[in-house]
Amino acid sequence: MLNALRLDGNPHRTPRKAAEVFPFLEAYITRKEQQVLEIEQVVERYEVKRMKEERAYQTMSSLRRMFSGKKPDHHLAVEYIHYVKKPMEQVRKLRAEIAHARQIMTESKPGDVVSIPDEIEEMLS
Repeated sequence: MLNALRLDGNPHRTPRKAAEVFPFLEAYITRKEQQVLEIEQVVERYEVKRMKEERAYQTMSSLRRMFSGKKPDHHLAVEYIHYVKKPMEQVRKLRAEIAHARQIMTESKPGDVVSIPDEIEEMLS
């Protein structure tokens, strides 16, 4: 379905009653919470793997350490950014979206007209 654009370039939204949106908000919150859990599991697996690698390196004899080598610190920093920092930023954004959806649910009565996030608007269409 094509959205009609207003003069300012934003899509025209039809007002929705809160009672109509509540079931979709509940599904939206559940889906976002599942995404948060999946991301946190990925980060946890990376951290466990990293700790195992570090422990294995520390238990090696000094001769084996000399030949095996260790990842340079800047490589570890890039890995950390990729596998931990960016996903945790995404988790913070998802939690903010969840909080916004919960706020809509708690502050509105079934007869109220509410504005909802774009993603939920697409689900409703």
